[in-house]
Amino acid sequence: METAALIVVLVILLALFFDFTNGFHDTANAMATPIATGALKPKTAVLLAAVLNLVGAFLSTEVSKTVSHGIIREDTIQGDVFLPMIFAGLIGAITWNMLTWLLGLPSSSSHALFGGLIGATLVGVGVGGIDFGMVLSKIILPALIAPLTAGIIAFAATKLAYSITRRYDGKPDGRDGFRWGQIFTSSLVALAHGTNDAQKTMGVITLALITVGWQNSEQADPYLWVIIACAVTIALGTYLGGWRIIRTLGKGLTDVKPAQGFSAESSTAATILASSAFGFALSTTQVASGSVIGSGLGRRGSTVRWRTAGRIAIGWLLTLPAAGAVGALAALLITWLGNWGIAIDTVLALAVIIGLFLRSRKDAVTHANAMSDVAESGLAIEQPDTTPPTRRQQRIADAKAEAKARAAAREQVKVQAKADAKAKAEARADAKAKAAKKAAKSGEPAKTIEDADTASREESK
Repeated sequence: METAALIVVLVILLALFFDFTNGFHDTANAMATPIATGALKPKTAVLLAAVLNLVGAFLSTEVSKTVSHGIIREDTIQGDVFLPMIFAGLIGAITWNMLTWLLGLPSSSSHALFGGLIGATLVGVGVGGIDFGMVLSKIILPALIAPLTAGIIAFAATKLAYSITRRYDGKPDGRDGFRWGQIFTSSLVALAHGTNDAQKTMGVITLALITVGWQNSEQADPYLWVIIACAVTIALGTYLGGWRIIRTLGKGLTDVKPAQGFSAESSTAATILASSAFGFALSTTQVASGSVIGSGLGRRGSTVRWRTAGRIAIGWLLTLPAAGAVGALAALLITWLGNWGIAIDTVLALAVIIGLFLRSRKDAVTHANAMSDVAESGLAIEQPDTTPPTRRQQRIADAKAEAKARAAAREQVKVQAKADAKAKAEARADAKAKAAKKAAKSGEPAKTIEDADTASREESK
């Protein structure tokens, strides 16, 4: 029992540390675009995200129930076997989170957690320990559908935003009011992140407590102290460690105009909040990236860089199996060595965490230099510096061009008339000069051109 209690304490500590890494890993999902467009200063944005993550963690427990009473068949697994598997799964999730954080890659913390738990359970328990129907319905399908749905909503919202404000296209951006709207929409994303991601850690801790009999399996909701601990931890992670991912996403999203950022964040928040209500454990990174791509396509003249978009998708697909592989290796050591395997896993996990953290200090990222790299999600859409005209603008431009052409034609007629009059005047003056010269030679009085004309008419009579 003492060993089980010690493992539970280790699981809780690891789960809270994962929650911390989840906080700083996903801060950019909410705050990269308002920072990039100048709607919020970096420190203000991260503080706002931290507070709203804290609030969001108290709003729902449906996702927590999916984790604690969903993907793993905990009722068919003995506690002394399953508890170390949870421990191993958390090691896999944390290792992947730390590695992608160091590299500045906006991967999915959610899929890292699920991958670690599934990989460890497959090794320690077998295929029977996984409820694949729940995995498919609550994790896989939402992972495929949610980014696409968010992208479609963002596309439509961006089209609508540009359509409503098209009369202001002549201004530098024409839609600076959306920059203020981003403060509200990015706050919604941060709130939604708390309602979804904080719940996953609550579910893991609840699962560990149920496994050792410290919580009744019939009680699906986590204890209040679990909710408070997870909420505070994810908020601290959001505030203290999010700069590296913000640096990655922020610069890549500087091409996103305020109207696009507003639309993308609205779509992200709506998708995550709706999914949290149904207990779908989404990846906020994937949803946010899908929204950014959708909003980019909603801007006139933009095209998809499919190669870059493909690399993003590959990164998404790798997260779950990569974290699962690390979790499986950690579980394998426990299966082979028992408690010694747990000790070795603990030492290795600490070494990896400390090593990655020290490595990150060589290239420290703070609020002062958090905007230096390029985000993959921003690069997936190629957008023109100036958007092509709408049909209405094209009609106006064509009408102006036609009016200008008619004015030019009238001016040309006037110039030609003046030239003809000038030519006639010069011809008359030349004829007069010749007549005077001829009269001077003959000694006769010079005749005017009018006289010459009169004489010519009389002779003809």
